[in-house]
Amino acid sequence: MKHNAVAVVPAAGLSRRFGEGRNKPFETLGGKPVIIWALEVFERMAGITEIIPVLKEADIHSAMELFSQYGLTKIRTVAPGGKERQDSVFNGLHFIRDKNSVVLIHDGVRPFPESRTIRRAVRALADCDGVVIGVPLKDTIKEIEGDIIRQTLKRETLIAVQTPQVFFYQPLFEAYDKAMHESFYATDDAALVERNGGRIKMIKGDYTNIKVTTPEDLAVAEVFLKLRREEA
Repeated sequence: MKHNAVAVVPAAGLSRRFGEGRNKPFETLGGKPVIIWALEVFERMAGITEIIPVLKEADIHSAMELFSQYGLTKIRTVAPGGKERQDSVFNGLHFIRDKNSVVLIHDGVRPFPESRTIRRAVRALADCDGVVIGVPLKDTIKEIEGDIIRQTLKRETLIAVQTPQVFFYQPLFEAYDKAMHESFYATDDAALVERNGGRIKMIKGDYTNIKVTTPEDLAVAEVFLKLRREEA
């Protein structure tokens, strides 16, 4: 990585689909919290100089103790979360001091980012404003209105987008700043850069880079982890 990279890791969601009273980033996966798996990947990568988790304020104190326990030395501060994911990421961006850095934004409930894929994404940033990681869809996708199918979309033109998404700091911050001032919300970071005229490239990701949204996803993650350990 020619530029220093900072990983912003939003993990301040309400976990509505996971179950009442449960906190997805801190659910146990293979003996340690879900979020720790991803943070350890960033900790080991030489080009990443800082990690900024974004957490609910009620979690910050206990999380800092947890990060220290796991030896995560690149975490020097934790940003407070906002009402929506976009608010949380924007809060995290304000904590970045190096305005010439590359920024990786990664969902704290995706425990298995691959370092080789992250390095490819950073290299691909050379001739664009942002890079997203995605995988081809396996299922047929239909657009509906209510319970009526409107059309069947061309699967070969669609991807399932993952994180981390990678950007240079300045175009990312400008896109976020504009969106926040205009109260425009999107479901991923690249959409804001696209809206601001940025050019986004896609590279192929890994099907194991799943997002833990429901208890069933956690069970799948356990299977992936078991396979990894058997292959090691």
